[in-house]
Amino acid sequence: MKKLIIINGPMGIGKTTICKRLYKKLNSSVWLDGDWCWMMNPFRATEENRRMVEDNITYLLNNFLDNSGFEYVIFNWVIHHEDIFKIILDKLQNYEFELYKISLICSKEELEKRMLKDGRKEENIKMSLERLKLYQTMKTIKIDTTNSTVEKIVDEIINIIERGDYL
Repeated sequence: MKKLIIINGPMGIGKTTICKRLYKKLNSSVWLDGDWCWMMNPFRATEENRRMVEDNITYLLNNFLDNSGFEYVIFNWVIHHEDIFKIILDKLQNYEFELYKISLICSKEELEKRMLKDGRKEENIKMSLERLKLYQTMKTIKIDTTNSTVEKIVDEIINIIERGDYL
């Protein structure tokens, strides 16, 4: 059965870095970074654009789930509320898959350090730090990345999948 692996967490936590390594380690995998669907100039978070982004994400996920060449479909995005999961998952067309919802978390100090190192804007750092607590209460598997390496986190995700610890 196909495996849909959704990795969420606040901006700057390392979702893209983790997924980039994860999809290379999982044979028969495909990866969608939700941020790719927001790449527009100028960036405008309007209701119309939000709907378009959600439609584009679900269109791609449906096609990935429909494609017989993929066993693993990896999707990462900020997803800071359960209702965002519902919006995305409700639009997936009756495919059977194991769903792995994994939240990457870390300490506030570590998140701020990573974002400063990446050259993130102060307003984005503040927003990310404020949203960090939202991930603690989500119905997801939590992985604390504070004192870990990319390789260890990827191995932990693979172990979760191999054990079948899906939601």
